Amino acid sequence: MNGDPIVELRNVSFSYGDFPALRDVSLEVRGGDFLAILGPNGGGKSTLLKLMLGLLAPQSGSIRLFGGEPAAAIRRVGYVPQSFGGHGGFPMTVMDATLMGLLGPSAYGWRYTRLERARAEEALERVGMQGARTRRLESLSGGQRQRVLIARALVSRPELLLLDEPTASVDAEGRGQLHEVLSALNRDVTVVLVSHDVSVIWSAVKSVACVNRTLYFHPRAEITDDMVRLMYGSQDDPSCPVELIAHGLPHRVLKSHPDAAS
Repeated sequence: MNGDPIVELRNVSFSYGDFPALRDVSLEVRGGDFLAILGPNGGGKSTLLKLMLGLLAPQSGSIRLFGGEPAAAIRRVGYVPQSFGGHGGFPMTVMDATLMGLLGPSAYGWRYTRLERARAEEALERVGMQGARTRRLESLSGGQRQRVLIARALVSRPELLLLDEPTASVDAEGRGQLHEVLSALNRDVTVVLVSHDVSVIWSAVKSVACVNRTLYFHPRAEITDDMVRLMYGSQDDPSCPVELIAHGLPHRVLKSHPDAAS
């Protein structure tokens, strides 16, 4: 990774009707980064990802992806949604789901080539699911399904990986496995992960952005006072759950609060 900007948002605003989802948001993601985007539910995190992907168009401001329009660079991006959704009881295997990450049908209709299947095998190996290639999706745990979702995104060999709440509904063991997978992937893929859970900040995360209609960026993996105020309101408000953030997390996550008199 060369550290050049690959995602650039400048003064971006977006509303759903009369509801403002994002207001005057600016953000730059550089190659090789591992960015955690935090914020409350309904704060605009998923909207931000959809704008990066070109699925939504900003109503003001500009977005550049790899130096151009998002739609022109979409083949260089892998996207991991919160769940598969829509597969219901369809008898889909892990390999079937991974192959769905290829862009469009192959030249042989929906019969995938040997090369495409090899790429799917490679993606499953990267997330530690190659031994489950013939298993049905419904037989997997939540954490295993998330790793298959990541493999589906990796099969197109993206340079940027966007993940929407990847640890939601995943148990502690599954979260640990996902952390290991994403840490390894970040050696050659830029990672942007969104979550409402501050505990997603672990040693692999390099920078943090907090989103609650507006955005605050911090170039290190720590939570500052400004971020807490953005996510949960003024720290002078006794209802602000700052203590809930601190419990059970590594101390490095929370930036020390200076004495008000200093």
